[in-house]
Amino acid sequence: MLTVTRLARRCGLSRSTVLYYESIGLLRASGRTAGNYRQYGEREVDRLRQIRAYRHAGLSLADIRSVLSSPAGDAAAVLKRRLVELDGEIEALRSHQRVILTLLGHKGLRRNQMITKDKWVAIMRGCGFSEDQMHAWHVEFERSAPDEHQEFLEFLHIPADEIRRIREFAKKK
Repeated sequence: MLTVTRLARRCGLSRSTVLYYESIGLLRASGRTAGNYRQYGEREVDRLRQIRAYRHAGLSLADIRSVLSSPAGDAAAVLKRRLVELDGEIEALRSHQRVILTLLGHKGLRRNQMITKDKWVAIMRGCGFSEDQMHAWHVEFERSAPDEHQEFLEFLHIPADEIRRIREFAKKK
């Protein structure tokens, strides 16, 4: 039998992660010691390794719960859906690359010149971004680098109230 700490070490996770998974019902201790400490066996080790593998595949905890509580065939549907999501994310990253390459070649990025919101939108449209894709770009920028997103919006000389609206919209998605 393993303690929480030993189980966590064995699976390459933190103790708090194991306890969190237990608190949300993804993992259950197989029993308790006389001193009321949690105990885990090989079954829990296997389940925790499954959870970890699905997390590495990018599945949400809700999807992992669904996969682990469903028949084996249901995992394929969830994994296929994740694969489609990844394709979309990869395409978004490729779009970001195109924008960056365009910006690197764009004369508006020289220090003594100013790039405006209108110039930026024109560049994005020129790279094939739709309105929805531009919104998704802001959502991802806000999620992954909120301080830099703020700085970039200020760089475009967007008024403070509009920056606030853009960031609030991005946070809600």
